[in-house]
Amino acid sequence: MNLIFKNAVIVDPSSAYHKQTVDIEVQNGIISKIGKELSAPDFENIELDNLHVSQGWFDSSVSFGEPGHEDRETIANGLDVAAKSGFTDVAVQPSGAPVADKQADIFFLLSKSAHTATKIHPIGALTKGSEGKDIAELFDMKNAGAIAFGDYQKALQDANLLKIALQYVQDFNGLVIALAQDDKIKGKGVVHEGEVSTRLGLKGIPALAEELQVARNLYLLEYTGGKLHIPTISTARSVQLIREAKAKGLNVTCSVAVHNLLFTDEVLADFDSNYKLLPPLRPEDERKALVDGVMDGTIDVITSDHNPLDVEVKKLEFDLAKDGTIGLETAFGALNTILPLDVVIEKLTAARSVFGLQSVSIQEGAAASFTLFNPDGNSTFTESDVLSKSKNSAFFGQSLKGKAYGIYNNGKLVLNAK
Repeated sequence: MNLIFKNAVIVDPSSAYHKQTVDIEVQNGIISKIGKELSAPDFENIELDNLHVSQGWFDSSVSFGEPGHEDRETIANGLDVAAKSGFTDVAVQPSGAPVADKQADIFFLLSKSAHTATKIHPIGALTKGSEGKDIAELFDMKNAGAIAFGDYQKALQDANLLKIALQYVQDFNGLVIALAQDDKIKGKGVVHEGEVSTRLGLKGIPALAEELQVARNLYLLEYTGGKLHIPTISTARSVQLIREAKAKGLNVTCSVAVHNLLFTDEVLADFDSNYKLLPPLRPEDERKALVDGVMDGTIDVITSDHNPLDVEVKKLEFDLAKDGTIGLETAFGALNTILPLDVVIEKLTAARSVFGLQSVSIQEGAAASFTLFNPDGNSTFTESDVLSKSKNSAFFGQSLKGKAYGIYNNGKLVLNAK
């Protein structure tokens, strides 16, 4: 497939063409030429309104139903959703049934994206069955292609087990992902503990439940060495603890979910279970602290934390509904309403650095791997805009700015027709 992307504004600080409007010629999956008013016989011109091009976006936390819950989402459709939402790469959580906790499970996930535009990067379970009792086959999964190890939506309550994991993975430069949540303090809480939970009569989750675990995990990291990633933090104190740990030289990274940057617990007034999330939505002061953490670089990555769930587990009484929202379709448009464009692109591409993968600059001779988008224009997200099989979105009715057109990656062009 030979293409010329016409009048594209390149948004890539590593490229000599950063912020320039150019044509990009792609031949056999390689950027063959960048310049003005390019033309070539047998090349298809791709012309899109206000086209911008950046390095391919990488989502650090995506769940698909398959294997085991194909009714929620299949891998094939999930990867198509990711591509049309602007993501060339997704780190897939080990949350299928069975849990991806051994070499064969990693091979299965990789095989599903061997010929797709969006590439899967599997996260292997840290413990067998993600049950928090015994370390899984980490070395074998690393050799099979796992980029990190963590138990999705489950925090490791056994401090010694996390200590052992952090020590063990250093032999092969592995990365441990550790969700921060003290289950005893969380108890039966379902929303942030505070004024809103009291007003609504819902059991609260203290911010302390997250912050104690962040502090504990950082102490363990300081003792053991190694690499630790703390996903989807949600409180001001968590940001500060990680900021201090980085200043001390600890090898720690962290992410925040789009919805925790955008919403506060005030949206819970109607008991809409689409807003039942883990970690929960917090008050405005916590949300602002997360935005500040993004802006000053304490928070390395922004993730959609995309988690498709069917009506049987989501459209229930608030207390009983499962935590999670889809987010691939809305990630860019939502972030673009609250952050500068250059920060949005930086945080949507930073996962490569976190996972130790190579970035691909937009320059002549490089592999063509980039996201196509328009940063301008406003829209309101509705159910008709959902591409996922599941419809559990916290973003219905939300104003979005800009649009992801799609991607070019792995020799394939995928565009969102909506």
